[in-house]
Amino acid sequence: MLNLFVLAAEEGHAEGPAALLLPAKEELIAGIVAFAIVFLFVWKFVWPSLNKTLEARQAAITGQMQQAEAAKVEAEKLLADYQAQLAEAKAEANRILDEARSQAEQMKADILAKAQAEAEEIRAKAREEAQNELSRALADARGQVGQISVELAEKIVGKTLDASAHQELIDQFLADLERL
Repeated sequence: MLNLFVLAAEEGHAEGPAALLLPAKEELIAGIVAFAIVFLFVWKFVWPSLNKTLEARQAAITGQMQQAEAAKVEAEKLLADYQAQLAEAKAEANRILDEARSQAEQMKADILAKAQAEAEEIRAKAREEAQNELSRALADARGQVGQISVELAEKIVGKTLDASAHQELIDQFLADLERL
């Protein structure tokens, strides 16, 4: 590189190493004019179009953000509605379960009451039948005891008793038996 600076200095192109970096005056003026033309073209035609595109893009992004926010609000509302419906369904299910339990308890109480009533009825019938059987057995026993006592009395007395004496003897014998 040092050789280049030396060569440039000998030819008289510049006055030091900085001259290599700076263009010639004619080139500098042409570059400034070209830059000004390009700048004016960009500023007049490209910049408004680019600005419109950027504004449209910004409006689209803002619209999308608003739509996303509205969708978020709607989703939160739907979630709240869903949670409310879920809570209501749970409450309804609990109410139905409580109702079913109370009905089951009522049915259980009714069945137990019916069973107790039937058992009491069966006991009453059994008591009545037992009483009837006892009465029949006592009546049969009285009849047999009466018959035996008449036969015994006939053998002891040696004669046949008439019906009224026979009945009187049976009644007296049974009264004696009841006293024992």
